Amino acid sequence: MQQILEETYRELRPRAPLPVFQFQFYPFANVNNTIRLREGVLKVRLSDLLEGAPEPVLRSIIHILMAKIYRKPVESHHASRYRRHVGSPEMIKKAHLVRQMRGRKRIASAQGHVYDLDEIFDDLNVRFFDGLLGRPRMTWSVEHARNSLGHYDPAHNAIVVSRVFDRPHVPRYAIEYLVYHEMLHLKHPVKMRGSRRCVHSREFMAEEKLFPHFEQAKLFLKQL
Repeated sequence: MQQILEETYRELRPRAPLPVFQFQFYPFANVNNTIRLREGVLKVRLSDLLEGAPEPVLRSIIHILMAKIYRKPVESHHASRYRRHVGSPEMIKKAHLVRQMRGRKRIASAQGHVYDLDEIFDDLNVRFFDGLLGRPRMTWSVEHARNSLGHYDPAHNAIVVSRVFDRPHVPRYAIEYLVYHEMLHLKHPVKMRGSRRCVHSREFMAEEKLFPHFEQAKLFLKQL
């Protein structure tokens, strides 16, 4: 890795003096990679899931990290190579397993002060999915999150909805839309198209618009 670090640095900063490099594979809870410059020491940590990755992939990751910290453009072939590797079925499976083992998922309860997410899921499942979707762990967020209204976590098989919606003035159709959107992630998992992850496929977006209060719910969330 020392050779990769030095050669990548020279490619991006050919006339600058080499810093001291500190490198390690670190047991992150996901495929995370970090780089920090402190007092002339460049500290690089790669997820230990990448230990044993092909050398070109490691070079691409180091290029991306260094390009970002020194504000250089990231070469497209490096970005594509990295996305292909971490988006491969094998890596996705490993990442989910590691998140289950190392990550902490803060689960509150499906029963809120106003709305019951389990009941909403079951109702939507019958109405739109013929009751065929297995119900994941449903929970309101622990905090009153506004930066994340809702998400599906495949590693912990959980749908989380922000607690800011568990209020009397929030219409039921807004909660239903958020849960319905996350249920579509169960039906339409993330796929790779070339080197890019496709989170919302055409099929996903077309089915999302079938929700009866789609425009009304989007407008309510936008105003919020």
